[in-house]
Formats: sequence, structure tokens, C-alpha cells
Amino acid sequence: MSFSLLEIDKTHHIYSGHFSLFPEELAAHGLSGRKGGVSKAPWASLDLGLHVGDDPEAVAENRRRYLAALGLDAARFVTPEQVHGEHIARVGEAEAGRGALVYKDSIPETDALITNVPKLPLLLCFADCTPILFLDPVHRAVGIAHGGWKGTVRRIGQKTVARMHEEFGTKPEELLTAIGPSIGPCCYEIGPEVEAKFREAFPHHEAELFTNAEGKTHLSLWAANRIQLLDAGVLPEHIDEAKTCTSCHHEDFFSYRADGGRTGRMAAVIALRR
Repeated sequence: MSFSLLEIDKTHHIYSGHFSLFPEELAAHGLSGRKGGVSKAPWASLDLGLHVGDDPEAVAENRRRYLAALGLDAARFVTPEQVHGEHIARVGEAEAGRGALVYKDSIPETDALITNVPKLPLLLCFADCTPILFLDPVHRAVGIAHGGWKGTVRRIGQKTVARMHEEFGTKPEELLTAIGPSIGPCCYEIGPEVEAKFREAFPHHEAELFTNAEGKTHLSLWAANRIQLLDAGVLPEHIDEAKTCTSCHHEDFFSYRADGGRTGRMAAVIALRR
């Protein structure tokens, strides 16, 4: 298993993260970098978020470029209004294009999407929060979850596994998953309130979750999401991890913290090919 950042559009120099665990013949997927778009500072340049103050026409062009580079139709993708919650929506042909061009048309108050419809791309936006991708190669279904600290502590990844089992018959031991680039334990300093919530949600995992640097507590969202996928029954060899910090590498990815709170959004995308 491996994660790599590949140039997928040499004309515009667009880079995209790729997990070797996901079979290319079954699903297209990607995690966008920040280069190769048309947005101006502070959203420069491949901003894919319609909700951060960027020019909507620039975002639309960026979305067209990125989806086309993945071989997908930007007019068909589905995206939600992410609210750091735990609601999971199953989407289908009727939702094709929801949120693609108009933010208010996004799936409301939702932080994970799942589908078994071929050629229906799912897209969620991130800037330090953790993308979690899902592929059921047996029942042919895919999903993405938004693992910010609130979603992670509410175990949205684990709940997405359960919802895919409910909707599609997905067996956790057959599910392929990936934890994308996000703020790493190197940079993610937290306060006592957040620490207490994670200690309660993930008892007996303190050594994996927390590190101490100069008297400050740091949290690993990567570990917290891996733990809940394992608790859901996903096999260790079916969890790929980017282990790439968006704050450390904000020249390649948008980072809310490293960019001072005003920045663009990267996207995680997945779609069944057939």
C-alpha cells in the first residue's frame, strides 16, 4: 500500500493524491492538490470550495479541470453542505449534480456520502480535516466521510461502514478504506476540552492518540480514524494511509491553520467506473 501525489494534468500542472489500495479498474479517486487552478490569492489556485469567499466562476473552472483530469464529469458530481456532524446520505441518480455549481443546492447538513451508482462522483472538501474514502469491491459501492475532530470523535468513519452494510450489504472485512492528507499530530495542538472528548471516545488508546510537545498536547486524527475503522471490522491490510500533514505541506495542500484561516479547499473524490 502506498500514497503518492501524481501530476494528472500536464497542461495545467494539476496534482492529485492516489492510493495504490484502490483498484483503478473499479473506481476513480483522487485528493486534489492546491496547484493548477485559476483562483487568486488567498485561494490560489485550485480552490474547489464554493463556501469560502472565492469567485464562484473560478471555483467552477477549477472543478471542471480537476474532475476532467480524473476522467469524470464535473456536471454530475454530488457534494454536501459539511457541518462537522455525523449525518450520512445515500445518493443516487436523482442527486447527480447537487452542489456542483451552486452551493445552496448541496446535500444539506451532511458529512458523508455513499452510493452504488456507477459514474456518479462523490466530492467532499477539506483544509486540514481528514478525508476517509471507502470502496466495496464486492457489492460495488463507494463513500467519503469528513473526519474533522468533531466528526472523528463521533466516529463518523465507523458509522459510514455500518451504513454501507445496511444499504449495500457491505462486509467490513471486504471493505477497502483510505485516510487522506490532513493535519498531522506534528501540528495539531489541542486544548483540554478536545482532549477529554477523545479520551472518553477512545478509551485505552491514549498512547496512539496523544503526544506532548513543549507542554502542549497534540492529537493524531490519523490514529483516531484508523482505530474506529478497525473497531468497525475493517482489516488492517485494508486501511491505506497518506500520513501526509497538510499544515507541513501547505505548499501542496490547502491548510486552514498554516494559511491563517483564509484559504481554499482541496477535495476528495471517488466514483465507481462501472
